[in-house]
Amino acid sequence: MAPTHPEANDTSYVNMGESKDGFDETLLGKHCEYDYCNQLDFLPFFCQSCKKTFCLDHRSETSHKCVNAGAWAERRRQAQAATHSHGQGRLMRDAVSEKPCASPSCKTTIGTSLVPGVHCSTCNRDYCLKHRLNEDHNCKNLVPIGARAGGSQMDVVASRTKSALEKLRAWGSAKKEQAGRALPKPKPTSVSQRMIAVNNLKKTAKGDDKLAPEKRIYVYVEAEAETAKAKFPKGAFFFSKDWVVGRVLDDAARRLQVENINNRSSDERDKLRVFHVEGGRLLEFNEKVGSALVSGNTVVLLRGVGPPPDLIEV
Repeated sequence: MAPTHPEANDTSYVNMGESKDGFDETLLGKHCEYDYCNQLDFLPFFCQSCKKTFCLDHRSETSHKCVNAGAWAERRRQAQAATHSHGQGRLMRDAVSEKPCASPSCKTTIGTSLVPGVHCSTCNRDYCLKHRLNEDHNCKNLVPIGARAGGSQMDVVASRTKSALEKLRAWGSAKKEQAGRALPKPKPTSVSQRMIAVNNLKKTAKGDDKLAPEKRIYVYVEAEAETAKAKFPKGAFFFSKDWVVGRVLDDAARRLQVENINNRSSDERDKLRVFHVEGGRLLEFNEKVGSALVSGNTVVLLRGVGPPPDLIEV
């Protein structure tokens, strides 16, 4: 009767002498099947990937350059994936392939023979063992993959969007009512008219007198009523074209006496943002003034409208 080969779960190779029924005790060892070796080993090792027998020195897949390397590990992974995971009774998915753990801060690769993946049926994502529990991957705040967000999450997003739009619409309505005396005014249609408007702006604009004239950009700055707790305060100022928008915001807020706590609060409801009237968008803090504005433009300080991407998506 031909000997049967033993199976093991810990390594890709098996010491054939450790098996009670898988080793033919009438054999006086076996020759290593690795090329150029052929050494007689009385305690040979059986490779569970390529199904050949090797000596002690060539027992691992790497040492004998296994032609079917990884086959044993894949069978073992599939067997483990079919078992229950630890924690909350969820099942290991046998379809989990090698991928990063779904937790943004985790660098672990799951779906391997050593690190199986755990599927969360609540958010429909795959995690490593460390982040398998709901509280470990912030499950309650995630929108399930392949499903719509819960009503409460959609309500929060809708509420914030509505608030931001209402502020912009309210500002626009007030501007129309004050069109005869307040900015922003329609852009001059000809080059000569634009030059006259900018020259008039230069006469009243305030700024750092040490700033070279060729570096200056002259703009109108206004603050929304809620932002300044007053009725649309405004001013004419000039700033360096080399400044970033964040520095313009700080300087304009100081000159208009608008409370600016951007550096002391992480809450978007407290933060000031700069709205470019002619461009119809919120400016990023790191944008260069020279690339975002030209002399004669108008910017408005708004509080609590959120970062620019939120308004663009809306």
